[in-house]
Amino acid sequence: MLFLTFFLGIIVNAMGYIPPGNINLTVAQLAINKGMRQVWYFILSFSCVEVCFTFGMMRFARWAMSDINPNEAVSEVRLGTLVDCFMIVMFIVMGTITWRNRKKVPKSKGEDKRSGSVLYGLILGVLNPVQIPFWLFFGNYVILHQWIETDYLSLVIFSFGSGFGSALALYCYGHFATYIQEKFALSSLIVNKSIAIFLFALAAYLIVKQAIIIL
Repeated sequence: MLFLTFFLGIIVNAMGYIPPGNINLTVAQLAINKGMRQVWYFILSFSCVEVCFTFGMMRFARWAMSDINPNEAVSEVRLGTLVDCFMIVMFIVMGTITWRNRKKVPKSKGEDKRSGSVLYGLILGVLNPVQIPFWLFFGNYVILHQWIETDYLSLVIFSFGSGFGSALALYCYGHFATYIQEKFALSSLIVNKSIAIFLFALAAYLIVKQAIIIL
């Protein structure tokens, strides 16, 4: 039963990182500009935060979904809107930074310090509000369907599975990014420009989405 709980944590969280977002695009950029070693430092620190975050949200999920609706207003503003607004700002900031550094020559892979990637992973692990509605829905879903138990041990096992799932998905993104770069001989300039444009596109999508909801 505990093995199934761990496996379920892997599957659920890995699925959450399949759609392109700020986290997996950051991993792709790190893989191309700094190498897979720096990606591993980022992934390990990010996944540690993910384990803690998942445990807290799973403890919170059942109560929250019974009393909190993502469509409910918080001071007359939808909770989903607040999350989208935060993500819009993050996408624009990260897109702007990536665009401004698009012509910057990547450092030699031996020159990079792991502390930078570790800190980056910790920061993005904490500043990842899209996981809140994700676990409010999927956390409550697996609990209500009795796919996992709600005792501390089961939730800890599930949370470690969640961390492993995010690490697996992000590693695949990093590995795929390096494969694409080598296969098509893409320069870091093209990759950085593409990632920046995609981040801006995600921000534009969220802006249009909220405009439609408001109108």
